[in-house]
Formats: sequence, C-alpha cells, structure tokens
Amino acid sequence: MTCPQGHHSIGWRPHQHRPDYVQSLVTFDRQHCAPCPVRAKCTHAANSPRKLALGPRDEHEAIRRVRQLQETPEWQQHYNRRAGIEGTIGQGLRHCGLRRTRYIGLEKTRFQHVLTAAALNLVRTDAWLTETPFATTRASRFTRLRPA
Repeated sequence: MTCPQGHHSIGWRPHQHRPDYVQSLVTFDRQHCAPCPVRAKCTHAANSPRKLALGPRDEHEAIRRVRQLQETPEWQQHYNRRAGIEGTIGQGLRHCGLRRTRYIGLEKTRFQHVLTAAALNLVRTDAWLTETPFATTRASRFTRLRPA
C-alpha cells in the first residue's frame, strides 16, 4: 500500500475481525507518519501511525486489479454492451411483467418470453419512428434536494 504522500506500508498481517472473516491490517512506518503534513487526513490517532483494515490481501489485490482493468477502453466497450442488455431486461420487467410467468411448463414460458421480446421490439420501433427521446436517468430524492 502507498499513503497519499507516497510512502509504502511496512507490513500486512492477518487480523481476526469476526470469527468467520480474517482481515489484513496494513501498518505504516511511524517515522513517516509522525512528521507528515497531511496526517490529519490519514488518521485520527494521536501518536500511532496510520493503519488500514482491508479485506484479505488476495481479495484486496484482486479488487485493485479489476478496478484498474475497468479504466481500459476495451472493458468500457464490453460494459456498454452489458448496460444495453440490462436496460432491455429492465424494460421487459417494467412493461411486460417478466418476473412472473403466466403459464406452467417450459414450452409455454418460452412462448411468453418470445412474445415479450416481440412486444419490446414493437415498443422500441414505435419510439424510433416517432422520435421519442430516451428517458433521463432517475435521480434519487436525496439528489433532487441538492440546489441546481
């Protein structure tokens, strides 16, 4: 780990947080933390150096690798495709009741899904022909309280 001032941690050690979960406790060197000008942003401790409790080291490093991967154009292109698929599923849930099947049996359920896909195609074709604009992203109630 690296602190905001560029100093590296001096150790990772396992720490039993709960009986079923072991965290990694990351510690930094007291020599770097004591005179640090931005110490108040890193720790609230009066004397001891900065300490971080993270998930297990393997998990933490895997998360860091994936987050770095998410910054690449290839990943973002892949995610754009996924976002479109999720949007289609969401539209099917809202407009066609995809959560519950109306029928019993695999063949009838499949038939309902085929009809739902056809209905969504008709809805999207109508929106395209009438040049209906896309819906805006929903803002939460808390976000709407923020001044413009």
